[in-house]
Amino acid sequence: MNINPQSARRKSFADVEAEAAKLDPKNCVVTFDHVLKRFGKHTAVESVNFSVYDRPDKGEFICVLGPSGCGKSTVLNMIAGFYGPTEGAVLMFGQPVGPPDADRGFVFQSYGSFPHLRVWENIAFGLLLKEMNRRGKDPATWTLDKLIGVRGARRRRIREEAMEWVRAVGLLSSEQKYPHQLSGGMRQRVALARTLAVKPKIILMDEPFGALDRVTRWEMQDLLIKLWREKEPTVFLVTHDIPEAVFLGDRIYIFSPAPGTIVEEVDIPTPDMPAAEMQRTTEFSELVNEISRKVELVLGGTGDGQKAGAAVVRPSAAKGRDPYLGTDEVQ
Repeated sequence: MNINPQSARRKSFADVEAEAAKLDPKNCVVTFDHVLKRFGKHTAVESVNFSVYDRPDKGEFICVLGPSGCGKSTVLNMIAGFYGPTEGAVLMFGQPVGPPDADRGFVFQSYGSFPHLRVWENIAFGLLLKEMNRRGKDPATWTLDKLIGVRGARRRRIREEAMEWVRAVGLLSSEQKYPHQLSGGMRQRVALARTLAVKPKIILMDEPFGALDRVTRWEMQDLLIKLWREKEPTVFLVTHDIPEAVFLGDRIYIFSPAPGTIVEEVDIPTPDMPAAEMQRTTEFSELVNEISRKVELVLGGTGDGQKAGAAVVRPSAAKGRDPYLGTDEVQ
């Protein structure tokens, strides 16, 4: 394999801005045009500009790196439609992003499964909501019990589709279990399957593997790459873990400390071996160290880098309470 540091193409903020300006937003899955977002007096992000082109038969995999509090999660939430920018524009295929819909799936670190539903029912839930939308019925009028209580041919068809995803994520022997009976890795497999089952064009992932042990994390990275290649969505993944970003991403956006903006973009070679194997190679470690030095320089460090395999976790000087997410820090 060939993943030496020289094979990673680096772009400055000016390069990113110039490249985005050349692309027609109608041909882009997502466009950020001079986006600024404030929460009260706190500016989370400013001057964020990028475009992700709608490549035929291949969704891009974008990883977002940066210190805590730099606005990484804020960017995901604006793509999801949880809230809009204070200034600038966030576009999908040239149109302003609207409220959350089935075209955008979100995978959280906290799994988000219904505790009283079995594995296959959790995966089927999104399919049931999509069926209600297809029939022109307002999902808000349907209680959870009403949805899961669907019977007859519709239930059989939805269960069959859910079971296909149970197989795809390797949970065939656990489809009747409840979330409390699953390990962290298994619960995250359920979250992945539930999100992918509705066939979103964009998948948003906010540190989805942060709570997993190293070996389980490698397994989930391999599964994610497999499903991404099969289904071809565009993926945005926020992580503090540089090796994870280097392994998963086609492209890495490095954010500055708050107020966050993209200070560097790096194109990364596609992985061609399993995570556990690839992340032990000398070439991979060299590339991780190269990216680590870039991140250290962004954070005002010496650029001496860090050991491969370590996560980038830096406190931000600018902290505030995010009124939307209910957290003590805008990520």
